[in-house]
Amino acid sequence: MAAKTKRKMPPDGLWRGTFTDGKLESEGQHLDGKKTGLWKFYFRNGRLKATGHLENGQFTGLWKWWGENGQLRQEGKFAKGQQVGLWQRWFSNGQLWDVGDYEAGHRVGHWKTHDAEGKLVREKTYAAKSAKGAKAKGK
Repeated sequence: MAAKTKRKMPPDGLWRGTFTDGKLESEGQHLDGKKTGLWKFYFRNGRLKATGHLENGQFTGLWKWWGENGQLRQEGKFAKGQQVGLWQRWFSNGQLWDVGDYEAGHRVGHWKTHDAEGKLVREKTYAAKSAKGAKAKGK
């Protein structure tokens, strides 16, 4: 039987991760070995990739993601590591891709999907607390 190696926990306080070339990849706080507080993640080109809060290593509150070109790509909220509330995603050209709500990590209610030119191409309504059994409506 192979011996288990114990992973070294990161020290409490400010932590900065780097890519192999030494450029900043992420920064945030650790507490009791878990990511906590505001965290920022970066692309190799130095632009911001994502930002949001973590609590005991789980996503919480508002999170935002950007593309390498700096364009906002997605935003939404988390509670206890699960998607909740309004979520929106955008194409790299800035046009809205889709919008709708999450409840406990599942799509719920009315969702709208657009094409890259902004034209509404699909609408779908999801039953509460389940992505299964969704009822398609409209386009």
